[in-house]
Parts: sequence; C-alpha cells; structure tokens
Amino acid sequence: MVSRQQFLMIGQTKRQQVELMGCSQKTIETFKQLGLAGPLLQKGARIYDICFWNGTATQPLRRIGREVHYPPGVVDVQDPFILLVHQGMVEDVFLDDLKIRGVDVVRSTTFSRYRETTTGVEIECFDSRDLKEDKKPKLYSSQYMIGCDGAHSKVRKSLLNATYDGERSNSAWGVLDGVIDTDFPDLWSKAVISSETEGSILCIPREKNMTRLYIELHPGSAPMSSEAATEEFVMKRAKAIMAPFKLSWKSIEWFGIYKVGQRVAKKFCSESEKVFIAGDAAHSHSPKAAQGMNVSMHDAFNLSWKLNLVVRGLSPASLLSTYEQERRKIAQDLIDFDYGHATAFATGDPKALAENFAKNIRFISGVGAEYSENALNMPEKIRRGALQPGCLMVPARLTRYIDANPVNLQLEIPMIGQFRMFFFTNNIKLASPFLETVCTEVSSSRTVLGRATAAANASYKARGQPATDMDSFIQPQRYVPVSKLVTFAIVTTMPKARVEIADLPPLLQDSRWTFYLDNLMRMPTATEKWIGPLMEGEVAIVNIRPDGYVGSIGRWNAHEAESGMEAVSWLNTYYGAFLKG
Repeated sequence: MVSRQQFLMIGQTKRQQVELMGCSQKTIETFKQLGLAGPLLQKGARIYDICFWNGTATQPLRRIGREVHYPPGVVDVQDPFILLVHQGMVEDVFLDDLKIRGVDVVRSTTFSRYRETTTGVEIECFDSRDLKEDKKPKLYSSQYMIGCDGAHSKVRKSLLNATYDGERSNSAWGVLDGVIDTDFPDLWSKAVISSETEGSILCIPREKNMTRLYIELHPGSAPMSSEAATEEFVMKRAKAIMAPFKLSWKSIEWFGIYKVGQRVAKKFCSESEKVFIAGDAAHSHSPKAAQGMNVSMHDAFNLSWKLNLVVRGLSPASLLSTYEQERRKIAQDLIDFDYGHATAFATGDPKALAENFAKNIRFISGVGAEYSENALNMPEKIRRGALQPGCLMVPARLTRYIDANPVNLQLEIPMIGQFRMFFFTNNIKLASPFLETVCTEVSSSRTVLGRATAAANASYKARGQPATDMDSFIQPQRYVPVSKLVTFAIVTTMPKARVEIADLPPLLQDSRWTFYLDNLMRMPTATEKWIGPLMEGEVAIVNIRPDGYVGSIGRWNAHEAESGMEAVSWLNTYYGAFLKG
C-alpha cells in the first residue's frame, strides 16, 4: 500500500477476455460475502454437469458417462455449478469497488527489485511508458510487499530459498476460444473427449456464446516446436479428435499454446516476513481443472486479513507465519491433485479421469481446501457435526429473528475483516447465566477480546473503511455494533413466541441483527448440521475466522456454575494465541 488513497499494481494493462476463470463454489461464496458476486453471476456461464466421451480404433466417439458436477451426497454446496467468466470481468469487479472506495490503481509499473529496511520495504520500479535509455527508477516505501507477478515472478526470484520446485512435462496443449458451429450434442456441458487414436479435448462453455477447447497436440509422439503448432494445425487436430462430429469456427477470439507443469515455491515469504508471494508466483499447474484464480485469490485473501490485523496493531507480526503454513499446504494439495488429473488427460483414460474427478471433487469445489492445526485452528475434542476447525462452513438455513427473513447462515454476515462468534443453545432462558457471564467478560478489559475490541474500535475510528452506496443497502454497521473485531451471534431452537430480544444479555441485544431461530423444520436442523445435536442445557460456541474458516468449537453444560468462566478462559486461550491484549 503506497498510501491510503493509492494502490500499486505491478503490471501493464487490464486483462481482456483471453484468461478464462472457472469460479468454484468457494470463490462464488467469497464474492457473495464481499458483495462482489452480482455482476459475475449475471454475466457468467454456468456448468452443472460433466460428460465423458470416448472413441477407439473400432468404435466411434460416444458418450460413456454423465455426472452432476457437484454431487449432493459428496460435496455440500449452495450453488452446485462452476461459474465461467474471463479474468477481465473479475478485475473490473475489484477495480470498480476500489474506485468507489476512493482507491486509485497505478498502471504501467514494472518491478525491478526491493530492499528491506528497519521499517519495511523499499521497492524500486520503472514506468514502462518511459522510453528513455537512462530512465530513473521510482522508489516506493511500504510496510509489506506482496508479489502476485505470475509464474515468472521477479519477486519470487529475489527471495532467498524460494526456488520453484517441481516438473514441467513435454505434454503440449492448444487453446482455442471462439464461437463454434458443431453437431456435438454436449457443447454446453463440460465435456471430456478422448480418442484412442487422435488424442483428447476438454470442452468448456464460455460467456458470449463462446466455447473454450483445450486440444492435445502430440499424443504418443515426439514434442513439436511452438512454431509448428499454428492455429491452423490446432484446429485440424481438434477436428480429427471430434470426428465424426463436424466442427468449425464462426469466429476465433484467442489462440495459445501451453505446456503442463506442476511447481511450488519452497518459501512463500522472506525470512523477515515483510515480502510475500501469492498465486502463480508461488505455485503453477495445468489450467484444465479451473483452479488457478480460485486458489490464487484465496492465497491473497488469507494473507490480507492477517495483514490488516498486524498493520492495525491488533495482532503480533508472528501471525503472518500462518500464511505460508496454510497456503503452501493448499498449493501442494493442488499440485498433487493436478498431477493425477493432467496424467489422466494425457493418457486418454476416461475411467481414470472420472475416478480422479470423483476423488477430488471436494477440493475442486474449494470446500475441501482444509488447514492443519495452528494458532488459528484449535482442534476440537469431540466432533459431532459437519464443522471442524481448519475447514469451511457448510450451508445451513434458518430464520433471522428481527425480521423473520429466512437466511443462509454461512453467507448471512458480510465479510468486513471481522471474526464471527456464534452461540448455540436450545433454551436461551435456561442458558442465561452462562450467556451473561461470557458476554460480560468478553466486553471487559479483563479479557483478551475485550482489550482487543477496544483497540480495534479505536483503530477503525482513526482509519475507517470507505463507505459505498451499496453499504446503505447492506448496512454493515448492523453486524459490528459492539466490536469492529467480532460479530456476535446467537442461534436457538426456541419458538419465536417464547423468546424476546430483551431476554438476551446486553451484548447480544445490541447484536439483534444476528439473532437467529433454527425453526425451518429441516432435517437435520441448522444446529444439528453444523455442530450436531445439543444435549440438555448444553451451550456451544463456534468461532469463525475472517476468511470463513472455522477456528474453534467449544461446548459447556450451562447448568454448571463455573461453566461460564470456563468458556471465558477457553476464549482467552484461543484469541490470546494471535491477538494482542
């Protein structure tokens, strides 16, 4: 960050239509919680199923299988589709939001090098529009720097011991984007087409009536030069693989060649943890599983909320070490999956490809990207429901008390950099002493959360988040009326007629927009789905991190006199591991 009003982008121009992005369920969910999903959902193409086609020397090309992309019994998602958009559309969504919030983007900036200082990082860049031979660099000072400069990252190359480890195969693929004329019946589904004699194609529908084809160039033969792999040659290969179906192009939007490689940087940050890399700068893989921007954006998301806490003085700098711990694991999981996925494509084995897809569908959707135990992810002693620390929330539907609106609990509270603390109880009145104790203590200077809340409220008062017109509809202040650091919420199975907002402790009365009734008569209920059935008198607390991952889950018997203070001690232990206070 160069200043409060200026964001430094290392790059030349905005992306156009060539870079295709398949938004996974997790990415769609993140965009929704950030208030950015609308334009993408409106303009993107949606994929609900995947078809497998196979042809041999003795049998013509035929469909051998069709699967729902996100089988409901295997992966629990609210939007069971992949959303296909191009990278320029995604960038526009971010750029428009930044502009509304008074943040400018600096373009035509080429990174040269950096050096660390006692206060942060000094970054040397050149203006690529300056054609002078003796042009002078521009210097920027920053507390931190994030290199998102792609697979050939200069930032990564400048980091000590951050070499790109992995393999690059000789498997070459052509990519064609355009409007297709064909009698192939599954053009608007995701289709895997394997010809024993000719090779393989991955067919993906796009926006604006376009289709992307990934075409295998030299199955079972020696690699060919990039010069020989012309657009005409790739089109000819595609027609041969698709035969006996006809195939022609009404228009070509883009053509390219790529080779498959799976690599992960040894380090995602400098020794001082002032310089970081994310996205393709940290890991690369084949594009056929549509994971690139999904994983990359969640690299940046994972790091950004942690930087926010550290820069505001709410967390120690040691919190930043969890970025590499968590995201390098996900990168390695991605590479392991992609290697099997790309190998199945290269061998043209439709059965192996279908098995690889089924085995990894949770990871492909994004909901299977799971973190190991660390300061942010406290292991649970007894697991009953679907939630577990280090994993994402699952869909759960219930009713908002204040206006009787049915809502999706995992999406209901907007992401504005805060944690979420959910209380679950079957009977608010019986749990009242427990709730009073916990709510009183976490609001006081006697606890880590109380002290951190005071610091956060002061920080956001001094350096607030710029508002937008959309905020007048979202009303984000409803969700942080007490603490800018934590949204407090309560869920109960009590009938609405038996409970009032006045029955809640003052902290939860002030948080009335996050008071929920688990009364939609679904089986399992939202409570049971998330944390399992509650025992008589039991109260559960679920802490959710700012990125939507479960941090910790605790359970207490509210009938026991000391249970409230035991819960306070547990919260002190959890939040004290990464917050100042």
